[in-house]
Amino acid sequence: MKIKGTRVEVTDCSRLNDGEYAKINGEWYCKPPGSHLGRLKGHKVVEHEDGTITASPSILINWGEKQWHGYLIRGEWESC
Repeated sequence: MKIKGTRVEVTDCSRLNDGEYAKINGEWYCKPPGSHLGRLKGHKVVEHEDGTITASPSILINWGEKQWHGYLIRGEWESC
């Protein structure tokens, strides 16, 4: 199931809410739905004309015993 994400303008990555992503000081950060904060360092990020982004390869965020694994394609989240 795809979930629409939201690009936001923030100066602090701790301000990201579920489903949001932002470019802060030249680096992309994201918070997939139901997940923790992730940094897209090492990912290829393409900015589209409508302001959405696509990050590749897939995004994997681990925290404790939980994880989120999926994709951000044209601003839409999809878990694996």
